[in-house]
Amino acid sequence: MTLTLGIETSCDETSVAVVQDGRKVLANVIHSQVELHKDFGGVVPELAARDHLERLPGLLDLALDSARVKPPDLELLAVTRGPGLVGCLLVGVGVGEGLAAAWRKPLTGVNHLWGHVYAAMLARSDLQPPLLGLVVSGAHSDLVRMPEHGRFEVLGRTRDDAAGEAFDKAARMLGLGFPGGPALDRLARKGDPRRQPLPKPSLSGLEYSFSGLKTALLYRLRDLGDGITDQDRADLAAAFEQSVVESLLDKLDKALDLFPTDEVVIAGGVAANSLLRKRGAEVVDGRARLTMPPLELCTDNAAMIAAAGFYGGRHGAEVDPSLGWSA
Repeated sequence: MTLTLGIETSCDETSVAVVQDGRKVLANVIHSQVELHKDFGGVVPELAARDHLERLPGLLDLALDSARVKPPDLELLAVTRGPGLVGCLLVGVGVGEGLAAAWRKPLTGVNHLWGHVYAAMLARSDLQPPLLGLVVSGAHSDLVRMPEHGRFEVLGRTRDDAAGEAFDKAARMLGLGFPGGPALDRLARKGDPRRQPLPKPSLSGLEYSFSGLKTALLYRLRDLGDGITDQDRADLAAAFEQSVVESLLDKLDKALDLFPTDEVVIAGGVAANSLLRKRGAEVVDGRARLTMPPLELCTDNAAMIAAAGFYGGRHGAEVDPSLGWSA
C-alpha cells in the first residue's frame, strides 16, 4: 500500500489530498476562492497566492486527519509544478519542498494537465492506457493520446482562447458575473440555440479556435442593443455553449477515427458542463468506453495530483516540453 499526499495550488483552489495506490481517495480537501475574487470578475494572482499560503497549513492537517494517517505513513509527496499562476505555484511547491525535507519523503512535481487525465482513473478503477483524452479547462483545450502511463502525445489544442476562458468571457458579456462557466451553463438550460444561432468554430486538423465565436457574440449583443430581453440572453447562452461543445466534440470525433482506442476520457473543469457531458456520451457511444470524472474531480483538486504523482513517479515521461505536457 502506497500513500501519496497531493498539493494543488495552480489557480484559485487550494487543495490537499491523500490517495492510496494512485486509485483510492482517502481524503480530498478543497477550498475555493470564488468569494475572494468575485467582485473583481476574475482571479487576482497576488490575492490567490496569499490565500493559498494562509489556507494550506489548516487544509494539510484536515486532510491527514480525514484520511487517518500521519506523516510517517506517507510514501510520496506530489505537488503541482505547472502550468498555472506563477505565484500560486510557488506557494504549493515551496510548502511541498519544506514538508519533504522535514518528513524525509520523496517529492515529485506534477503537470497539472496530467492530473486532469488521472482524475478519470480515480473515478474508474479499471481504467488504463492506452486512451484518448480531451482536456478542457479555463486555460487549456487539448486533445491528447496516452499510450502508456507517464507518456502523452498532444494531437491538437486551441490556437487562442481555451473553452473555459471563452465561457467566462461570454458570461461576462451576458452580465452573468464570476465564475462564468457554471452561470452560463445554468442560463443555457433556459434558452433555445435556434433562436439566436452563432457560428461553430472550425479549423482544419485537430486544432481549436474560440476567439471568433466571442466576437460573433459581441456583435450580436450590439445588434440587439437595449432591446435585449432575458430570453434573448438565455438563447445566446445556449447558442454559445452549443457552438463551443460541438466544436470540441467534432475534433474528438475526428481523433477517434484517426486513432481508434477502447478508452476515451473527457476531463478538466469544463467537463462539468452539462451539455458537454450529454453530447460527449452520444459522440463516443458504441466506439469506445467514455469516462468523465464526477463533478468534484473535474475542477482543480489535489487527489488528481496525488494520483498523477504516483504513476508519474513510477514511469518516465516522453513528451515535447514546449507543448506544456512535460512531467
